[in-house]
Amino acid sequence: MIDIKHVFFDLDHTLWDFDRNSKLTFQQIFEEQNITLSIQDFLKVYMPINLEYWRLYREDKIQKEDLRYKRLKDTFDAVNFEVQDELINKIAEDYIKYLPNYNYLIDGTKEILEYLESKYKLHIITNGFEEVQNLKIEKSGIKKYFREVITSESVGVKKPNKKVFEYALSKVNTEASKTIMIGDSYEADVLGGLNAGMLAIYFSPEKKQENGVLTINSLIELKQYL
Repeated sequence: MIDIKHVFFDLDHTLWDFDRNSKLTFQQIFEEQNITLSIQDFLKVYMPINLEYWRLYREDKIQKEDLRYKRLKDTFDAVNFEVQDELINKIAEDYIKYLPNYNYLIDGTKEILEYLESKYKLHIITNGFEEVQNLKIEKSGIKKYFREVITSESVGVKKPNKKVFEYALSKVNTEASKTIMIGDSYEADVLGGLNAGMLAIYFSPEKKQENGVLTINSLIELKQYL
C-alpha cells in the first residue's frame, strides 16, 4: 500500500462507539420521561429494527423523518409498551440532541489516528445525519485528526452510492488508486469504496469474514498494513 496518500474512515461503529453512546442516550431520555421499560429489553428489539431502517434510508426508500419516528414506534409496539405519538416525537428529537454528548470511542481509535496522521491525510465519509456527525467528531476529541468530513447529506446520496466516494476524491483532489476506505459496513464502506476504485479494509470486531476482502478485528491491526 505504498501509493496510499489518503485514508478515509467511516464514523459510527468504526471510530465512534455508537452502541454504547446510544444506550447512554436512551437511558437519559427514559429517566427524564419516566419510561418504566428496561433499557436492555428495549435495545434488544430496537437495534435490529434500527439497522433495517438505516438500510431502507441508505437505499432511499424512506426519508430521515420516517427513520427517526418509525424505528421507535416499531420498537415500542414490539415490546407491547404503549406510547403516544407526541412522546415518540419528543424521544426522537431528544435522541438526536443528546447523542453527541456521549463520546466513547471504539478501542484503539486515538492510538491509531495518532499513528496514521503523520503518514497519511485522514478523512471521514459518513452516512449519519450532518447536524449530529460534526458534533460527535468535535466533542469526542478527534476532529484535529481529519482534513475533510464528508456527510452523505452534503452530497445528496448515501454510501455505497459511487457518487459519495467520487465527491470525496474530488474534495481532497486525489485519485482513487491513492486512497483506502475503512469501515464496519461491508456493503456501504467496503463494496462502496471498491466500486469507486479505492482500496478497502473491512473492520469487523465480530470477526465476520468476506471472501477476498482484507479484514481487521481491531483498529490497532491497521499498523500491519498502513
